[in-house]
Amino acid sequence: MSRKIRMGMVGGGRGAFIGAVHRMAAALDGQIELVCGAFSSDPEKSKASGEDFFLPPGRVYGSYAEMIEAEKKLPEGERMDFISIVTPNHVHFGPAKMALENGFHVVCDKPLSFNMEEALELEKLVKDTGLIFALTHNYTGYPMVKHAKAMVENGELGKIRKVVVEYPQGWLATRVEESGQKQADWRTDPKRSGIAGAMGDIGTHAENLAEYITGLRIKEICADLTAFVEGRKLDDDGNVLLRFDNGAKGVLHASQISVGEENNLNIRVYGEKGGIEWHQMEPNTLVAKWLDKPTQLLRTGVGELSPSSAAHTRIPAGHPEGYLEAFASIYRNFAYCVQARLAGKDPDPLYTDFPTVSDGVRGMRFIERVVASSNSSEKWLSFD
Repeated sequence: MSRKIRMGMVGGGRGAFIGAVHRMAAALDGQIELVCGAFSSDPEKSKASGEDFFLPPGRVYGSYAEMIEAEKKLPEGERMDFISIVTPNHVHFGPAKMALENGFHVVCDKPLSFNMEEALELEKLVKDTGLIFALTHNYTGYPMVKHAKAMVENGELGKIRKVVVEYPQGWLATRVEESGQKQADWRTDPKRSGIAGAMGDIGTHAENLAEYITGLRIKEICADLTAFVEGRKLDDDGNVLLRFDNGAKGVLHASQISVGEENNLNIRVYGEKGGIEWHQMEPNTLVAKWLDKPTQLLRTGVGELSPSSAAHTRIPAGHPEGYLEAFASIYRNFAYCVQARLAGKDPDPLYTDFPTVSDGVRGMRFIERVVASSNSSEKWLSFD
């Protein structure tokens, strides 16, 4: 390819947190350029945001529908190649559906959609169109998460028996949504967030990470969700027992009222021969524990790690790689696949590793079943 992949963004205008993260991640490896956007449901705010990003006024739109229709009419050498959707949950489905129907690839923030019906429709559209769809479960992009997955795949841990994954935060320990805090406001609103609060926002990350590293699939769940903050309409804490398809057992908890916690996503996986432990707040280290030898500290970029880990390591050992780099791995891999598609080639398998629409469907099913389990008198519910 002799050019960058061209991105159009939906959402992410002035005052938005995750939009800026997506733009930085997309730009990090020099494979993608922002060429247009519908940055807000308010056309004037969208226009002002476009000025912030130094875009031509004619490529800044008042709605995602206007953007997709206008970009489709441009010559192939000018129009966007894909859209990036960085809106609250209830505005994921519309732009994703319209983009796919009009021949544009999609990157979408998680969770995939507002409800399961929308998720299944998007999965079918991706299958029918053959377009590329990436979901930003960004924690799968860390080099040591890639290595943990490779260790499991290579049988180094033996048959997996136990998975413990947790994602505690403390930022919603009080009712900050009443203070005008934008991120809290929509995440605690069932009309915009969907049927789950903490479990939809961060519990899906924990579910995705557990299935990604182990290669297993959740078979049954038993859940208990709570809204601890008085007056809050959606859960801010949840505890889930898991049964996996190979017989392994698991524990997942996600909380946004764990006072003092920042972004403490972590996972432990135990097999018959060994175990691994990884913490998002110390992402360059993977702890490997063994039945018959001392514990090891594996470090990003040090020694002979898996090809997948090496392919997602950008800088020399000892230089921290973090959230933005992991996020960027999804955008870079997505871009490489789009570039290969445009060139009529098969992409390098090392770079086809990013969450897809089907992972998004798994996440939506997780939300649906966890809420159903918590509301049910039954002890266990089938995941499917």
